[in-house]
Parts: sequence; C-alpha cells; structure tokens
Amino acid sequence: MAEKGKTRKTEVPDIVEKGSGVRRGMSATDLRQAILDHLHFNQARLPDMATRNDWYMAVAHAVRDRMMDDLINSLHYLERKEIKIVSYLSAEFLMGPHLGNNLVNLGIMEPVRKAVAELGQDLDDLFGQEEEPGLGNGGLGRLAACYMDSLATLRVPAIGYGIRYEFGIFDQELRDGWQVEVTDKWLRLGNPWELCRPDITFQVGFGGRTESWQDEQGRYRVRWIPSRVVKGVAYDTPVAGYRSGLTDVLRLWKSEAVESFDFQAFNVGDYYLAVDAKVISETISKVLYPNDEPAIGKKLRLAQQYFFVSCSLQDMIRTHVWRGGSFEDFAGGFAVQLNDTHPAIAVAELMRLLVDEHALGWDTAWGITRETLAYTNHTLLPEALEKWPLPLFAEMLPRHLEIIYEINGRFLDKVRRRFTGDEGRVARLSIIDENGDKYVRMANLACVGSHAVNGVAALHSELLKQTVLRDFFDLSPEKFHNVTNGVTPRRWMLLSNPGLARLITDRIGDGWVKNPKELRKLESFARDVAFQDAWRQVKEGNKENLAKVIEERTGISVDPCSLFDVQVKRIHEYKRQHLNALHIITLYNRIKRDPQGDFTPRTFLFGGKAAPGYFMAKLIIKLINSVGEVVNADPDVAGRLKVVYFPDFNVTNGQLIYPAADLSEQISTAGKEASGTGNMKFSLNGALTIGTLDGANVEIREEVGEDNFFLFGLNTEEVHDLKAGGYNPRSWYEGNPQMRETIDQIASGVFSGGDTGLFRPLVDHLLHSDDYLVLADFQSYLDCQDRVSAAWRDTQRWTEMSILNTARMGKFSSDRSIREYCERIWKAKPAQ
Repeated sequence: MAEKGKTRKTEVPDIVEKGSGVRRGMSATDLRQAILDHLHFNQARLPDMATRNDWYMAVAHAVRDRMMDDLINSLHYLERKEIKIVSYLSAEFLMGPHLGNNLVNLGIMEPVRKAVAELGQDLDDLFGQEEEPGLGNGGLGRLAACYMDSLATLRVPAIGYGIRYEFGIFDQELRDGWQVEVTDKWLRLGNPWELCRPDITFQVGFGGRTESWQDEQGRYRVRWIPSRVVKGVAYDTPVAGYRSGLTDVLRLWKSEAVESFDFQAFNVGDYYLAVDAKVISETISKVLYPNDEPAIGKKLRLAQQYFFVSCSLQDMIRTHVWRGGSFEDFAGGFAVQLNDTHPAIAVAELMRLLVDEHALGWDTAWGITRETLAYTNHTLLPEALEKWPLPLFAEMLPRHLEIIYEINGRFLDKVRRRFTGDEGRVARLSIIDENGDKYVRMANLACVGSHAVNGVAALHSELLKQTVLRDFFDLSPEKFHNVTNGVTPRRWMLLSNPGLARLITDRIGDGWVKNPKELRKLESFARDVAFQDAWRQVKEGNKENLAKVIEERTGISVDPCSLFDVQVKRIHEYKRQHLNALHIITLYNRIKRDPQGDFTPRTFLFGGKAAPGYFMAKLIIKLINSVGEVVNADPDVAGRLKVVYFPDFNVTNGQLIYPAADLSEQISTAGKEASGTGNMKFSLNGALTIGTLDGANVEIREEVGEDNFFLFGLNTEEVHDLKAGGYNPRSWYEGNPQMRETIDQIASGVFSGGDTGLFRPLVDHLLHSDDYLVLADFQSYLDCQDRVSAAWRDTQRWTEMSILNTARMGKFSSDRSIREYCERIWKAKPAQ
C-alpha cells in the first residue's frame, strides 16, 4: 500500500536534454567550477577551511550531477508499459566505492583528476576518503553489484532491490592474531550517492492473525490483521552503465515506524514508550545479517527478508498499475530474479498481494507468480539451504504460512499423481520438512514457485541436478539452466588495474571493455619479448604499491620480487585456508633443514572475514597469523618466506590485491564451491591459478588451457567415492611424514608459544573427521606447489602464461552472464 503523496502521471518530454555548464559540462573547467559550487552551497565551506571529506563530498555531488540526466531519462523510459523491467532481489549488494567506478563509466576520470589537481587536491587521496558501503558479505553481494553494472552497460532496464543496512558487514581488526569485529559505520559522514524517496513508502505487517469470509461473489477470501506494522522508505542509488547512456537504479529500503512518536505517551511522562515504536521498527534495517544463532537473531533475519521482499513487490505492483498494465500481464512487465533463498518468501508474498489485496483467483495468481519469478541457487552445501522453524514462521507470518500450505498441498498432489506410491520423494520435495522439528524449506519454495532455476557454473548446475535439487530436476528438467557467473571488467580492470588496461588498449584498442572476447587478440603478443617486459613492469608496479600498503597496515615488509601467492575470500573450512597454512609450514620446515638451499621466494597473502559465530573459521585466522609470527621472525628464512594476513578484506582492498597477485589460490574441496568470482578477478588480471576442479575453476581451466593452470586434488567423483568407502583421515596422516610433522608441530605448540590446547580443536577435527578432505589432498597440493615454484623460475614462460590467462578470460565477463539471463530466463531486451 503506497502512502499518500503519490503524484499523478503527467506528460513530460521524452528526453531531458544534456548540455554544458556547471551542472552538466564534462570539461575540466566546468567540473572545477561545479566542485567549488558544491563546496560552497552543499558543504558551506571555503576552500581554505575544507576538510578532505568536504572535498570528497563536493566532487561526489559534482559527479552525481552528471548522472542525473541519464537517470531521469531512464526512469521516464520505465514508465512505458511495453518495457520489461528486470527486478533483481538480493539481500546483499556489495557495490564497492562509487566515485572511481562512476568516473570510469561516465568517461570523465581524466577531466575530474585535472579539475581536482587545479584545486590543490589529489584525486587518489579523495578516493581513500570514501566509506565503502558494506552491504554484503562477499561473493553473493559482489556478484549482484557486477550484474547491476552490466545491466546498465547493456542498456537493460533494471532495478536492484535490497536493504539499506545502517551498519554493514563488520570491519575486521586483528588483535593478537584473532579476528575482532568492529561496527561498520559507513553512513556516519553521509552518503552523497543516494536519493531519499520519502514519497515511495510501503507498509509491511508482522504477526497477528487471519480472518476468512466469503465476498459478494461467494469467493473465499482471507484478511490478514498484523499485530505490528512497519514502513519501508525507498533510497535510490543511480548505477551508471559504461558509456551506455542508461542509468539503472539500486533501490534500498529503510525500515521506519508508521508513527515515529507517540505524543500521548510523551504527555503522560513515558518518554521511552513515546519512541518505542521507532526504535523497534528501525531495528529491521539496522545491521547486515545479525547473528542467527540465538532465536532473536533468527527472528530478525526472517523479518529483514520479508520486509525488503514485500516493499519491492508492492513497488513493482504500484509501478505496473501506474503505467496502465493489467495483472494478467504482470510477468510481461517484470522479470524478478531471486538471488539465492533470502528473497524466496517472494513466492508467498506475491500470491498474498494478488489473491488477498487484489482479489485475483488462486490459479490466475499462481500462473502470474510462476511466470514472474526465477531462482538462482548459490550453494551445494545442504546445511546452507535456508529453512525456518515452523513455530517462528507461524508467529511472524501467519498468512504466508497458510499460503505455503496451500501451495504445498496442490504441488504434492501433482507429485503423487506423477510418482504414485513414492512417499519418500514426496517428503523430500515438500516445502515443509516434517522430519522431527518442522521447518519451512525456502529452496523448495523457490523451486516450486519459479519458472526457472539456475546454477552459477557448469559443474555446479550439474551437481545441483544430481544432489541437493535432484528431485526437482527429475520433476521439471526443463526449468533448470546454467548461467556461469561473471565479473565486470570496468571495476576489476579499468579502475583497479589502469596500467594493465592502458597496455592492453595500446595494443588492441578499447573494444575489449564492452566486448571482452576481444582480449583474445592479446594471444599474438604472448611471446613478444617487448610486450612481456611491459606486462611485467605493470605487474611489478602493482606489487610495489601493494607492498607499501602491507607495511603501512601490518608492519610487515615484503619483497615485491617474490612470488605473491594470494588467497583472499570468506574464511570457511571448505575453502581450505588451513591447507594453504599446512603448505607454508612444510616450506618452513624445508628451509630450516637446509638454510642454504635454493628456494623460490614467496609472499603468502591471506585476507577474508569469518562469520562472527564461526569458531573454526576464526581459529584458522589465528593459526595463519601465528604461523606468520614464527616464520617472519626466523632469521633462517632470510626473506624467502613471508606470511601476511591483510585485515578487513573488502572491495576497496580487493582493487589493490587482485592486480598484484602472481598466484591465485582456489583450493576448495571439489564439489563444494558453487562458482567463485575471485578466481575470475585474479585470472583476468594475469594471475595463474592453483586449484581443484571445483566451481568455475573447471571452465576457467578449459578457457585458459591446461598448460596455464596448476591443477591438483581429487575431483568430485573421487571425493564422493572416498567418502562412500569410509574416509579415515588418520591413516593419511600416519602414512605421510611431511604431513605428520606439520600437524604435530601445530599440536605441540610450536606456533602457539607452547600452548598445546590452542589449536587442538582444529587438529582433532583434521585427524578424526576432516569433512573437507584436507589431508587427502595434502600431498597432491604440495607436489603441485613444487611445480609452481619451478615454473616461476622461468620468467618468460610465466609471463606468457600470465598474458594468456588474461587473453582467454573474456567468457567470464558479467556482460555475458546478463545476456544469457536476458535470453534464456528473463526474456528482457535492451532499451532502444
């Protein structure tokens, strides 16, 4: 329900004319004056008194001005009812800093740099002032950001829908080697990129009860009477395409109280009660992913998911009605993509809105819902498929539970007719998990209520069909698709690696920026000695820049001439950062046994955050830092081995790290990583990959060539067979002297100041369980790392491999991913 204040539709010009001048001009002169104007009128500062933040805000507002014409024209374009809008629903949008990306996409990096310099400021310094919006954990949110960039670049009308978290993913500090979470106050100095839309608000209910009745036509109707109602307020962030003339919108919802102040309570002296509703309501959009270990955390997380989904669907319906569309054609006006299970409640909410609020018949509403929604699955881990305890769901969303039971009953009737007598299959397919404590299975709900289900890498999509979603594939194989993930070359090369981008453009032109398949033209330069020298100079410059930052932030001095061996990603046992740590200890032991030996110098760089409640992941961080303390301080190592844990890995830091990497660690247990996108960013920037046949590694290896990829480890079939045959990790430990030595050192306190208990949980898990087969892959990993060391010594061959990696990564552009979504799933077309 939209609140009062919606304006009537009026005739406006088709195009807002662009021009020159202080608000629109793209010259350095116009930009200089625009910055000064914003410093004066927005920041109320004279140049001599302005802080770095004042200058940043002035520059940001001047750049935002240049986005407004395209934004207004794009919004006006969306008014046409024949246009299909892609609505990307995601609990995370890890957009990264906006200023640099917008300068790249608008094509005004150099005039802005010149204008800023003329004002006595340094643009790179102002980049450092921007607070990164931490509205996501990692890959899922960063993928959503890349897709928004590509949608706008390809001129596909789109709105990204999510939550405007007041506090994003925590900032990570390291204290005595342990992760410490610090509140991310990304809004504390203001956000110049967003536009508050107080006229676009919707009410969202929770709890309460339902009442049924028959209307005048004798139809069964249900009314939901919530016990609590909050208001969602829209905040829009423009997302510019790369020189496309189209700007899409990221619309994030902030929760507020319907009535923020109880005047009656205040008058009687109950000052806390007077603002109680405001405090409770604003909690919903307060923080990204509250810890859901306690019941109160689960309740808040479910509230967040329903809140942003309901606001978003109500917004779509408002827009559809406003532009004169009929409900029967809703799926022709909107393609709604569910980015993982977080927005899966959209199935029940869209049905509620259509049936309860707009009085459509069940069958009609169900047809619309299934035509409109599509679901992307991002995990092969059964425990990661979201499900909610039935009592909690019933308490918070009683009407939605009724709708889900109705959906489930009708769905299972069809299953029973198709698979007569197969009650085991019925139980697995049911949206309600009846085994023990009852749960609502959100992945099942998404599969039942969507017309398309896709995985995010070729291997992942095949494994979905064989494992966690096998029964759904057997039932409806035509619904299943694969769309391999991709990353935007704008942020991850043009912005983060400008030296490499210039080198490439000098040789093959700039067409690769919007058509990365043109990078293949670099293959003809792979053995060109002069080009190799220039390639290495770019990489060495990137490594020198990173080395300076490492010393500033950690106090550790690293050699830019060493092999930069990098593993940056979320910390999780299946990603196996501890396998990497075991290799470091093995190299350390080799050096200790032969201090005068000839070893390939390496800098091991780690980065990534552990979930606050994930003890084992935090212990892995501590282990890496503890190993680093010993290794870095040992004079026998003599600079041949350094271990660095880079704190607070995020998009900003990724822009420093990916271009400087020589070796990319993609070492997850085969069959566990859905896709990965970090693997793509590394390879696109010329790093070579050491990895398993997991996720998108499989396709990356196919593209770059087997000779340009360091492969090790068990494949998915071998992992399955080993586990099925009864995996005994201790036997692998006892049969491998190097492995036994490293694990015994950890257990005996060599890396914990003699404390034998500190890493005991990790050691015990490896020896008695080892769910992710670290020990089974240990020797293969060591042997492969020895091949890496040998390859590094052949500088020309390594450089050739690096060039070929970049040249053959065009497939992994997010532009290709979005084209596939548009053609196969959304049936959406670019704006003409």
